[in-house]
Amino acid sequence: MNTVGTAPSTAPPAVGRALAVVLSLLTVFGPISMDLYLPVLPALTGELRAATSTAQLTITACLLGLALGQLVAGPLSDRFGRRRPLLVGVVAYVAVSLLCAVSPTVETLVAARFVQGLAGGVGVVIAQAAGRDLYSGGRLLRYYGRLTVLGGLAAVVGPVIGGQLAAVTDWRGIFVFLAAVGAAILIACLLVFRETLPAERRVSGGLAQTGRDMHRLLSDRVFLGAVLVTGFVNAALFAYLSGATFVLQGVYGLSPQGYSYAFGLNSLGFMVFGFTAGRTSERWSVQGTLLAGIVMCGAGAGGLVATAVLHLPLVVVLVSLVTLVSGVAVTTPPATSLALADHPDIAGTASSLLGVARFAFGGLAAPLVGLGAGVAPLALVTVTAAALGALAHAAAVRRPAHVAAVRRPAPSPTPTADVEPGLTPAGR
Repeated sequence: MNTVGTAPSTAPPAVGRALAVVLSLLTVFGPISMDLYLPVLPALTGELRAATSTAQLTITACLLGLALGQLVAGPLSDRFGRRRPLLVGVVAYVAVSLLCAVSPTVETLVAARFVQGLAGGVGVVIAQAAGRDLYSGGRLLRYYGRLTVLGGLAAVVGPVIGGQLAAVTDWRGIFVFLAAVGAAILIACLLVFRETLPAERRVSGGLAQTGRDMHRLLSDRVFLGAVLVTGFVNAALFAYLSGATFVLQGVYGLSPQGYSYAFGLNSLGFMVFGFTAGRTSERWSVQGTLLAGIVMCGAGAGGLVATAVLHLPLVVVLVSLVTLVSGVAVTTPPATSLALADHPDIAGTASSLLGVARFAFGGLAAPLVGLGAGVAPLALVTVTAAALGALAHAAAVRRPAHVAAVRRPAPSPTPTADVEPGLTPAGR
């Protein structure tokens, strides 16, 4: 069995079910912010009298904000603990979501979306870092598998929910809904979330130490490779989330509700394959699971290329998108585990760099699908991203077996049962 991570010097604290749920909820911050309003993006474009490429900048701005927010919040949480930065980020998220709802111009909305992304990124990175505080070995792999399912499910189900909301409200009402979601998560954090990083395990040294930590991480070949793979496959995912709106509604004539049902199919694939990937990485091979996910991404993108060239029917597009999205789900648990395995002392900083890759690469890819018409732009962006992910894996992640084998966790001074996230031994 390949497992990931080294055990901390003391036994990990017991994780109650409520805390596990809150950590999971934090994962939906970024994805649901990014794409809940995608079904009404064409209507938003018309109401604000914006060009399609300009309206898609509201997606790019949120993605770049999510990346920068994680880059800032990760090192801060390593230094000051997880709870304080988290609460500040959630409060800011609620306020700026309301600002998005009242934006009078597309330029104002783009700026507000960037700040919304900054605030949302805090929850995403702290969910990952807190998991590294609490778990190791097989439990860590299963935890990241669940985060993959929930984060990706939010990204895929977001348009489904948005499509249903579009039947009763406009795009401004959808941002009010996001503010309400943020308020609910804030209440949950205040009631449940307790500090997971004790003072004695925090880093010090300010910006200079942060710079040294980042240099250490980026000098690690496997870490860098895992970050690049994560960035490239998520570039394909976010290009799909941005471009599928116009492909499925503009080219194939689906209504906002029909579009949301098409995304529901992808949500099923993401759930199944994301959950399976966490288990497969633990029981079979971290490296093998990662490679399988990259191959799936390439196959899905190849189907879109074939559709663009041969003008294939809607069913081929849907199958290709499911394969692409499921491939991203398969890559995430092993890539995250490989990246954080050797760096438990700076898990926040390591998680932030993963987040930067995930959302910055996605933010750069998303507007590219708006530069042309039809299926071709989406096909070209996704197949290029999948190919670059495969190159990153071959060049940096894959190593000889005696080097690449992920360490088993060292024995903890106080033995603990390998329980499921959210369950203490007494809770079985």
